[in-house]
Amino acid sequence: MYAEERQHAVATLVAERGRVAVTAVAEQFGVTTETVRRDLAVLERAGMLRRVHGGAVPSGALTLVETGLGERHGHRAEQKRKIAAAALDLLPGLDGSMILDGGSTTATLADVLPSDRRLYVATNSVPIAARLSASAGITLHVLGGRVRGITQTAVGEPTIRSLDDLRTDVVFLGTNGISPGHGFSTPDEAEAATKRAMARAAQRVIVLADSSKLGREHLVRFASVEDVDALVTDAEADPGVVTELEQMGIEVVVA
Repeated sequence: MYAEERQHAVATLVAERGRVAVTAVAEQFGVTTETVRRDLAVLERAGMLRRVHGGAVPSGALTLVETGLGERHGHRAEQKRKIAAAALDLLPGLDGSMILDGGSTTATLADVLPSDRRLYVATNSVPIAARLSASAGITLHVLGGRVRGITQTAVGEPTIRSLDDLRTDVVFLGTNGISPGHGFSTPDEAEAATKRAMARAAQRVIVLADSSKLGREHLVRFASVEDVDALVTDAEADPGVVTELEQMGIEVVVA
């Protein structure tokens, strides 16, 4: 295969999978990792992809853009339902405590929380709080602070101070991006600071994210891979990224 043919094939793989690893591409095309890195450099200069630690992602994957909550609710809804169903196995036991971060996938989990289990739930999400306010068996704690319109979540110093006083069994976090090199990230600094405080407030940190988030890197990292105990994603997740995350010590549950 000529270099141009291989580079075109690599660019197609990146577009289809969302992320490729240098080692996997080298094995697939029977070339050295140095050759793959040169190919990726050529493709990056052409604007066809972006290089990241250990591989490459589509050119639009590194972004500051944040979509609104309403838009995200309708995106990949079936995958989010499967993720929420799988996350039920990770709930704390009777009279357990948890934090629910804002976001469309965590909101889907809120929709399916069992009505026959007593739980303490703290959340910074206005929509999630509204969903759970009348739920039998749930003691609801709403975290105060400045509400961001785009995510409908409370953020800022008051939110973080209230989290500093909590210690829960588990936290379920949402994320905008996941990569082995950059970790878990979001476009907004205030959101990232609140997510960090949520992670500190829980004994077990679980991220819920559909497969489109894998391989994406956003402006602000709120957790490294080592800070997260488990990731729940869907069956379309790139096997290469899943393997790399697992090798770094995170439990990956594929719904």
